[in-house]
Amino acid sequence: MLDFEDKVLRVRNLSKQFGEGCELCRHDKGVLEKNHCPHCKTIYACRDISFDLYKGEILGVVGESGSGKSTFVKCLYFDQDVTAGEAYVTDYKEGKANMFDETSQQKRYLRDYLLGMVYQNPYLGLKMDFTTISNIAEKLIAAGGRNVVGMIERADELLDVVSIEKFRRKDAPKSFSGGMQQRVQIAKALSNNPPILFLDEVTTGLDLSVQAAVLDMIKVIQRDLQISMIVVSHDLGVIRMLADRTMVMLDGVVIEEGLTDQILEDPQHAYTQQLVHSLL
Repeated sequence: MLDFEDKVLRVRNLSKQFGEGCELCRHDKGVLEKNHCPHCKTIYACRDISFDLYKGEILGVVGESGSGKSTFVKCLYFDQDVTAGEAYVTDYKEGKANMFDETSQQKRYLRDYLLGMVYQNPYLGLKMDFTTISNIAEKLIAAGGRNVVGMIERADELLDVVSIEKFRRKDAPKSFSGGMQQRVQIAKALSNNPPILFLDEVTTGLDLSVQAAVLDMIKVIQRDLQISMIVVSHDLGVIRMLADRTMVMLDGVVIEEGLTDQILEDPQHAYTQQLVHSLL
């Protein structure tokens, strides 16, 4: 049972745009075509996104390609700078410091200790020529780890969790299948026991049977470790399987949010109704 008083992350009015904007679109978003300005070509990838993430919760973010969902999660992991907005991690400076205003050094601290990311493209999250164990050790070293034996033991423990066979652990991820690469990414992201984990389209491009195995593993990890997760996907089937609550994005805006069961059973927005219908 989720405790909705126990927040681990608060985000307010997160916005990200590509371009300076012009007099027309800065003052009247009604001139936009979808999420871009036809006059100055500025793209408003995310507009005033606000939400809370709770301890042990999986929050789903669903939307079509170009809806802004991946940009949104990359902003939270500092892969991209926000244009405006605030975000507070409860385990960081008593939840009183806007992490978007922090120095690059403090942002590295947040990434190394309190946040984890699993990318759609494993090449963004892994060193493909390093061994699997070395990939996990890299994250541990970034967080100050120096005990080699301890790091190897931690890597083995996590690779057991994600079911990577012992005889493959000194192999480089470039020799692995897509599903195995995603499992190694998850192990690496979990290495420092972060309270918050971001997963961006982690099953895209995988065979259906591999997708199911990865999703089952994510659910088990979340249940056993009580990590809070934000899962981004264009596939409402993935969100249905994983998420406690769901936000639906379209053209950079959250158009609907609520408990996942409610979204699936009684969608209010026409776009969400279309998504749910496509799932049936």
